[in-house]
Amino acid sequence: MSIRSLADIRAQLATLPALDQAAIAAAEARNGQLTKPPGALGRLETVAIWMGGWQGTDKPRAARPQIAIFAGNHGVTARGVSAFPAEVTVQMVANFAHGGAAINQLARTFGAKLDVHALDLDRPTADFTEAPAMTEDEVAAAFAKGMAAVDPEADLFVAGEMGIGNTTVAAAIAAALYGGSGWAGRGTGVDDAGLARKEAAIAAGLARHKDALSDPLQVLRCLGGREIAAMAGAILGARLARVPVILDGFIATAAAAVLDRAAPGALDHCIAGHVSAEGAHARLLDKLGKEPLLSLGLRLGEGSGAALAIGVVQGAVACHSGMATFAEAGVAAG
Repeated sequence: MSIRSLADIRAQLATLPALDQAAIAAAEARNGQLTKPPGALGRLETVAIWMGGWQGTDKPRAARPQIAIFAGNHGVTARGVSAFPAEVTVQMVANFAHGGAAINQLARTFGAKLDVHALDLDRPTADFTEAPAMTEDEVAAAFAKGMAAVDPEADLFVAGEMGIGNTTVAAAIAAALYGGSGWAGRGTGVDDAGLARKEAAIAAGLARHKDALSDPLQVLRCLGGREIAAMAGAILGARLARVPVILDGFIATAAAAVLDRAAPGALDHCIAGHVSAEGAHARLLDKLGKEPLLSLGLRLGEGSGAALAIGVVQGAVACHSGMATFAEAGVAAG
């Protein structure tokens, strides 16, 4: 089904595949027979079983991970909300293409396919303090690009982003979805005055669009960005293809939160790769009920924290699928 409207997105959210419970049971049974004390591998065991449930097997794999980076520019940067100018988005996309960014090194380390999608960088979204960030057609187009970016042959997926100003956008989305204050953080390293400008921009955006913000997809349209819509589309596309997802930092998690609010359970195929140093990320993960795999003080974006967590997931499935059972090893089970 092609995505041409918010109604099309809602239709896709109504057809979410569920975990394969038979595969979960088989993976749990296998886990109970492996040559280790029960529970000795901690969360690696639950991660491996979860992977098996989405892949429909008692021996899950993570040999073909995919990372997709989506880049977009934001009109709200005119409000002085970032420590860097908008042209850095274009420059960083070029850096990705030349293999010079952190995400390139992490993708190479864990054998991940890396794709980069620049979304109309010469045409920033509207400043959401003055108008909706995107039209419905623009949201649908970005969402569709995200869905199409997922390789159905991948066995693990990470959505990353690049977009100067997008921590402001993510904070505005979080505030609209969950209420409360304090969602804005320092992002690229703004000073106190810059943080005050972010908070003012978010408050202005929420006030301007207050009549539309009861609908999560309208939150995405009014306050979001093309790369955030594309990440949401990619996460949904992965669900429809039964590809497990590792969530990255605050911005990727805000994109995911739109789906969760629009269709509870929409993130059952997602695990949190890490908790970032962006202050509100832990708060947002708590809203989603996601416990991060890693906590390393990262705040780069690009999908980097989730990419690093690919190694944890690979370790989990390698142990689960590769270890011998007590019977195979001729070891007494006790």
